[in-house]
Amino acid sequence: MIQQKYIWTSGRLCDFKGCDRPDLQPTNINGWFWTAELQKLAPTTVRNQNDWSEGGGIGKPQPDNRELIQGGASENCLAILNNFYDDGVHWHDVACHHVKPWVCEENDALLKYVKYSNPNLRI
Repeated sequence: MIQQKYIWTSGRLCDFKGCDRPDLQPTNINGWFWTAELQKLAPTTVRNQNDWSEGGGIGKPQPDNRELIQGGASENCLAILNNFYDDGVHWHDVACHHVKPWVCEENDALLKYVKYSNPNLRI
């Protein structure tokens, strides 16, 4: 059995045009969503409706934006870490540039968009 240390999900922090909407403020609490389903996640402060870890690299509950605090990039992507910080299998915010395995999710609306945008592509 292969044990993955971490894996990307489709979770993402809103950090593009339109993210200044009042219902997404503050974005570190209200701006997380599943890109595959275009579904907003529960606020990060509502701990019983999400699976954010209670720990991480600096010992704070996730999302903690640790890399930015330590002089790196913003942690705008959501990864599942497998006991990486001795905290079990939970969600962590991670800078999006890291290379990790990922889950491919099919979505009818996205597949339709890809077909429309790429008429010569066979899906």
